[in-house]
Amino acid sequence: MAQIRDFGINTDSAYVICRNASPQQLADATIRDNKQQNDAILTTTGSLSVKTGKYTGRSPADRFIVHDDLTQQTVDWGNNINHKFEADKFTQIFEKMKEFASQKMKKLYVFDGFVGADKNNQLPIRVINDYPWQNLFARQLFIRPTVQQLENHEPEFTVMCLNDFEANPKIDGTQSTVFILINLTQKLVLIGGTRYAGEIKKSLFTVMNFLLPSKNVLPMHCSANMSKDDSDRTALFFGLSGTGKTTLSADENRSLIGDDEHGWSDDGVFNFEGGCYAKCINLTQESEPQIWNALKTGSVLENVVVDKDSGVPNFDDGTLTENTRAAYPLEHIDGAIFPSVGGHPKIIIFLTADAYGVLPPISKLTRNGAMFHFMSGYTSKLAGTERGIKEPKPVFSECFGAPFMPRPAAVYAKLLGEKIKEHNTTVYLINTGWSGGPYGIGKRIKLEYSRAMVTAALSGALDDVEYTHNTVFNLDIPVRCVGVPDDILDPKNTWTDTDSYDSSAKELAQMFRENFAKFSNVDADVVEAGPPSPPPSVP
Repeated sequence: MAQIRDFGINTDSAYVICRNASPQQLADATIRDNKQQNDAILTTTGSLSVKTGKYTGRSPADRFIVHDDLTQQTVDWGNNINHKFEADKFTQIFEKMKEFASQKMKKLYVFDGFVGADKNNQLPIRVINDYPWQNLFARQLFIRPTVQQLENHEPEFTVMCLNDFEANPKIDGTQSTVFILINLTQKLVLIGGTRYAGEIKKSLFTVMNFLLPSKNVLPMHCSANMSKDDSDRTALFFGLSGTGKTTLSADENRSLIGDDEHGWSDDGVFNFEGGCYAKCINLTQESEPQIWNALKTGSVLENVVVDKDSGVPNFDDGTLTENTRAAYPLEHIDGAIFPSVGGHPKIIIFLTADAYGVLPPISKLTRNGAMFHFMSGYTSKLAGTERGIKEPKPVFSECFGAPFMPRPAAVYAKLLGEKIKEHNTTVYLINTGWSGGPYGIGKRIKLEYSRAMVTAALSGALDDVEYTHNTVFNLDIPVRCVGVPDDILDPKNTWTDTDSYDSSAKELAQMFRENFAKFSNVDADVVEAGPPSPPPSVP
């Protein structure tokens, strides 16, 4: 209570602060407050199901970083991602939020914990919520403290998320009533007007992405797992939401380190989180058994349609959003690693959902090629991951996570290239998107094929096979892969109209070149590792 008063929220004897409550306590509080919590119910799996209302995905246009002496030269401004916010406006909103919490609320939920499983790179945090289910989300997604750690916990960064507080754009300088404001100097994040809990974790991911490069640690938007034997074959899976990071890293034959956010230090790989935040649209026990079995008591389902009478969730129903989500602690995954750290990665896999249907299902990258595709970050935004996305939209997202990378892409790419070289890491590009034609004509590559490609890469089965060279994209394609039909490995073979394939492939290659032209001071070898410029036409 004293720490909350010191924070600036006035509390009296009737004010209730629920600090580090148990999952059961937070679930019970949510059910008791069912009217406010948008039809919150317990499902037959034991998970708590909630609806997030109007906002069922992130609001990137409403996310800002405070512009000040610390960030002026270090943040990559002006790229339509890192939006500037003035310090005085931040203070104005902060004061209004504290007044709102003091005068219009009588209860707050507080989680104290950590981001980062590596003790040498761990960030003590505090999350303050007005909704108990969001505090449960924070508890399960971040690293939970021991009783001893909790006694002397001093947060270095605080997130205050008040769903029921909305900004006034004309007065407060925001784009809308929703805001996600990151103040790296004051070490404070303010969130309001949205009930989408993903904003909480992504804001702290952004903080870590800013802090770690100065310590020679590469922050990464990726999942990670490792072999269960003594070979310590750690693998990383890069990709934006919906490309398969969580699904493909949740392998019952391997041990999960984490599903979304990691750092690569001089000691190896470490997870930022203590849980997973998985998409669960069309989830089945057969296709994703680890995720299916993780959805038990203590888990949170966001915007999953649930039968109110039986309590049975319908994972195939995307009525509310295609971006249905499940949040659960790592302990719910059999064989997960504790603490969630691993060795230096032997294999890196870049995942892309190619809506054009022209990239090969799998290709092997050189070190320079890896840096090129890392900086390019090509994929397709999938339905529901952001407001307004109704069908796949081809995009280039630097470092496979541009919305969360405040520094210039070259800062992260330089670290990646150095670590690949130092640890002799092999990198593959896997397309989990479309084959046989673009979205609307072709079909999504089967999950079983994507799993087979990942297995072949991790086992070393692709080390000695023959490769052919795709001249349009400058990629090396294996001629065979166990568990995958040979005829789909070359994407052109899957198109009935090969002229249309050539045209679409050249169009995407040109998009790669045009996108990469925005980067300055890039090694020529990296530029040349991408799609080559076409020869001039003959008059």
